[in-house]
Amino acid sequence: MKERKRQIRNRLHDSNSRLPDDLSLLLRPWLFNLRSNPRNDYLRKQCFSKFVSSDTAPADIRIERAVAKWLATEEKNRETNLRIEHTIEDYNILPHISWREFVLFGRALTERILGAMPTWDSLTGIFSGGATTSRPRTASHPAQKYIGKADITEDALPLFESLLDDLPVWLQLRGDSEIRIVPGNIMFTVPKTTDIDRCACKEPDLNMFIQKGLGSSIRKSLRREGIDLNDQTINQRLARQGSIDGSLATLDLSSASDSITSGLVELFLPDIWFSILNQVRSPVTEIDGELHRNEMFSSMGNGFTFELESLLFYVLARTTAYFRGVSGVISVYGDDIIVPTGLAHDLISVLSYFGFSVNTSKSFWEGPFRESCGGHYYNGHDITPFYVKAPVTDLVSLIHLGNQVRQWAGLESYQILDPDCYEIWAKLKSLVPPTLWGGRDLSFKGCLVTPDLPSRRLLPVTTKDIDNLDGGYVLWLNATMDRTEPTDAVKTAFRRTDTGRYRVKPASRTSTWLLSPFFYEEVSNIPI
Repeated sequence: MKERKRQIRNRLHDSNSRLPDDLSLLLRPWLFNLRSNPRNDYLRKQCFSKFVSSDTAPADIRIERAVAKWLATEEKNRETNLRIEHTIEDYNILPHISWREFVLFGRALTERILGAMPTWDSLTGIFSGGATTSRPRTASHPAQKYIGKADITEDALPLFESLLDDLPVWLQLRGDSEIRIVPGNIMFTVPKTTDIDRCACKEPDLNMFIQKGLGSSIRKSLRREGIDLNDQTINQRLARQGSIDGSLATLDLSSASDSITSGLVELFLPDIWFSILNQVRSPVTEIDGELHRNEMFSSMGNGFTFELESLLFYVLARTTAYFRGVSGVISVYGDDIIVPTGLAHDLISVLSYFGFSVNTSKSFWEGPFRESCGGHYYNGHDITPFYVKAPVTDLVSLIHLGNQVRQWAGLESYQILDPDCYEIWAKLKSLVPPTLWGGRDLSFKGCLVTPDLPSRRLLPVTTKDIDNLDGGYVLWLNATMDRTEPTDAVKTAFRRTDTGRYRVKPASRTSTWLLSPFFYEEVSNIPI
């Protein structure tokens, strides 16, 4: 008995302890048996669309397909660059609208948004926690990147050296640390769907630092225009509105960031903006040791790609709307584009000319469905599905799955959860130790949300604080340099890393359950 208790206790303490089976398989028959309605039908279709396991396409196959798709996009980009270069001025990109008129208006709009050139301060960026060409993710804490070795492309080096004159503390701390000249970035892939990965690139360290600053400057400029890249809910609200009255279309593009060509950026950006962005991007990508010269301007992983694509899609949409005489809301968030429904076909035509492919399975301008920025709506009702992306074989992922099912069971404007979901949720609950019932936050993976009074919760075990030393000081200076008034402290002197293990901690015994939806079967268990 003591040995059995010890085994259970050890399992609770380690999120990587394997449960006997892939418990996500319980969902498949439940999904099949759900009564048919637009919300349930959509969940059935989407729930396992991103699932990756040993039974789906092997990693090497998914990677091979991703790289092949990326290279095919690059071939298309080459054709786009040639098409842009050789388009004559009186070519009609829209009916009765010449190429020259369209480009001049779009270029003027871009300059009005950005200004003629970036400010010097906008070149000072910040480091992220991602891997770079010189550092794996395990050694990529932002503070570590301020000291020691660093990579940069040859074209970007003069800019960085000029920046250091304005950052004397960093200059002093870097001392004689090695700066290695590299040709460009390095490709890697991450899981995307069951049968293909997504390509991204690790940028040179110091290129990324400047890229992040320029990206932040573009982001601020767009916000002054009414495009807030810090708030996805804007697009979600507009998508919901479009699903109600059909006034707005939601467009999604395939390989959007990888289809931003050098020719497009040079065509629409002010000369100095293009020159500086071009100076700090990666002109080549290393793929399995081979160098590929890029037709695209910047890839996923570049510090300004998201902001740049948002800017260009906004400019193309706004310019198209101007010449077609269409008024109404235009909103962008990366490649999530929302425009008046009457503009959709003309904009698709313009986007196609500039090398972009509209993903017809994720773009909507007819019917009662719209999707944008992770929000999915049918006649104004939120039918956003949850996704099971990997086998559920440990306690933390089991709790997360249970909370996902419970969240899905919530019906708009109702206090009672969907009874169709109770049976599967109860099965998942029975597999979770009762001490970990009583959660109140559906996004928290350390405690299952139930009407019980909370007792225990799982918290990740992290390493002891590691001193960031001099790098932490420079990170603090950089993170606080723009503050104009007192704010909360920015902790940069130390860092902690997750171990993949969890520990049991007492939970607060307070209950706010009556404010939360519940299953009818739980009524007798709700604490008063």
